[in-house]
Amino acid sequence: MSSKKFGINTKSAEARARKDAVKESSNRDKQQKLEDEYWRDDDKQIQKKQQRKDERDQKDHEKLQRKQELAKLVEQEEAALTASKAKAKSDLAPKKVTQAQIQQRQAAAATSTIPNRNIEFFDYHLSIINLILEPKRTTIDDIPLEENINRLQIDGASARNVDDAVHVLRSTEASVDTHPEKRMKAAYETFENENLPKLKQEHPTLRLSQLKQLLKKEWMKSPDNPFNKPTKAYNELGNSKQYNLPEEKDSDNDD
Repeated sequence: MSSKKFGINTKSAEARARKDAVKESSNRDKQQKLEDEYWRDDDKQIQKKQQRKDERDQKDHEKLQRKQELAKLVEQEEAALTASKAKAKSDLAPKKVTQAQIQQRQAAAATSTIPNRNIEFFDYHLSIINLILEPKRTTIDDIPLEENINRLQIDGASARNVDDAVHVLRSTEASVDTHPEKRMKAAYETFENENLPKLKQEHPTLRLSQLKQLLKKEWMKSPDNPFNKPTKAYNELGNSKQYNLPEEKDSDNDD
């Protein structure tokens, strides 16, 4: 008997083994896919939640990056500001003066003909303070002169004694109106006849009563008013009276 009948063909055995391995691997992949498909979550709400969570995480990450960038910029600006302040302080700091420079300035000040302004300013203010603190001296010109009461002068006439004073007072009584109330009504009527037409032209929209009120105001200041002239007071005679303008009836309907 030949060896082929009772022996094993190694090549065919290897090929069969490879084929079985490929088949087994394919079966495992299919089984894994089935298991993954079975356990896969198809809930759409959970997927949306996960998506929102991922978006929030991304935003937080971006915000953190921006904060870090801003903090870095602030640090850079503070460092630059500190450096500029230090430089300005060093520029403003007084420079060291050598002894030779001090001696040179002293020699220039000693030989200079320009006066020291600080000393002049101090002397000027000191003189003002001395003037303020110095007691005021009263001279004869500063004393006001009192009026001579032994001499009386009325309207240009002078009197040195009692008789002269009585004569002067009596002479002035002639020009004093002792009874202005007797001429009051007639004087006012004349004043009204002369000035009321003028007021009507100046104030055409006013009523007659309003015009007469304006007329009375002008009458109180008018030189034609007897009471605006020198009068002799009635209280000197023990008879005090008050005189008013003549009463007038309102005629608002008159033109």
